Amino acid sequence: MSRRVVRQSKFRHVFGQAAKADQAYEDIRVSKVTWDSSFCAVNPKFLAIIVEAGGGGAFIVLPLAKTGRVDKNYPLVTGHTAPVLDIDWCPHNDNVIASASDDTAIMVWQIPDYTPMRNITEPIITLEGHSKRVGILSWHPTARNVLLSAGGDNMIIIWNVGTGEVLLSLDDMHPDVIHSVCWNRNGSLLATTCKDKTLRIIDPRKGQVVAERARPHEGARPLRAVFTADGKLLSTGFSRMSERQLALWDPNNFEEPVALQEMDTSNGVLLPFYDPDSSIVYLCGKGDSSIRYFEITDEPPFVHYLNTFSSKEPQRGMGFMPKRGLDVSKCEIARFYKLHERKCEPIIMTVPRKSDLFQDDLYPDTPGPEPALEADEWLSGQDADPVLISLRDGYVPPKHRELRVTKRNILDVRPPSVPRRSQSASDTPLSQHTLETLLEEIKALRERVQAQEQRITALENMLCELVDGTD
Repeated sequence: MSRRVVRQSKFRHVFGQAAKADQAYEDIRVSKVTWDSSFCAVNPKFLAIIVEAGGGGAFIVLPLAKTGRVDKNYPLVTGHTAPVLDIDWCPHNDNVIASASDDTAIMVWQIPDYTPMRNITEPIITLEGHSKRVGILSWHPTARNVLLSAGGDNMIIIWNVGTGEVLLSLDDMHPDVIHSVCWNRNGSLLATTCKDKTLRIIDPRKGQVVAERARPHEGARPLRAVFTADGKLLSTGFSRMSERQLALWDPNNFEEPVALQEMDTSNGVLLPFYDPDSSIVYLCGKGDSSIRYFEITDEPPFVHYLNTFSSKEPQRGMGFMPKRGLDVSKCEIARFYKLHERKCEPIIMTVPRKSDLFQDDLYPDTPGPEPALEADEWLSGQDADPVLISLRDGYVPPKHRELRVTKRNILDVRPPSVPRRSQSASDTPLSQHTLETLLEEIKALRERVQAQEQRITALENMLCELVDGTD
């Protein structure tokens, strides 16, 4: 009789545990907006949650230590004129958060280390360029102040938050609504999923689709995709029989998935949270009461089911703590912030170990808060991996750092820096080069004016509807 060999892995016994009741955040009116984002963002200093708010959109920001019942008059971050759909903390400044809304605007906020006395209503900067709702935000992993937004106008815009400028606009890549966008590890590529059932890998600086796969999952429900540390892709979707699936893809060969896992039959879209340090992907479905997790390896079958954390209450959303915010002394390898209807509950994933010493094998050096590039360097074609830090002595978040916004003079007609062309400027006659630059500048200004006019029309229509409603 052959003996079954058990796969060796330090993550085989990872288990999840909900924090004690006094470690939860109670009495929070979590947003009821129908939108497939996580509604929660967390970093080593703060927890941010999109909440119900009359007459506009708002989210609440709590210091991590402020557990227990939240006062009903606790200050909110308010400024949007319609519901907030997505929030994302800046990876290089723990006091800066971006919010996107149904009102077509993106706002970037500076959160003070102290508790404010009243609502925060003034963003550092408002970014306007989308003509419809903005539902997806994602900061660049290695370049300072670079923020991506995707809207209902099927456009992706990449901004320099430090100047308020549009660095890149990808407006002809997606024929329908964009469901998810993810940067790769060094921020040179994007993976997007779209309502047209196509998974795309895009080089944003070249404005090209590098690879694409139509119908990676046969079902009609939305897809999600994230990059793995070695450049492969993990996608979640549905089979033709509405079974939920997890697939691993090699972008160099999109014909067949490297691995495909089928799960249960449910309507909830699976949100994948991937940890590159442990190569574990956690799948959280909205409306589910469980978190499934899988280890991704180089040996067949490549995707290994580890376990499922189950609870009684369904989740309305989920926050995922960056690695530098975890407690290394307790062998914590992931921490989630699960949203209920009226509270937020931390869920801690732990590798059981007897030793109290620092576990090198569980905590390789991980991305820290320092950017590797400036925005202009990234735009000009440079790439750099994240600047890593050791967690051996734990991580202490730096004190409050202010984001300084320096808006360029709009009367200065010098063109913004663009990626270098293969043909240098000196190869072109001076007059022709200047003419091309001016034409590009005029085209960009026209597009900006057009977007503003569309926004004015939308606001006028809203005003008319409100006036008609009051009559």
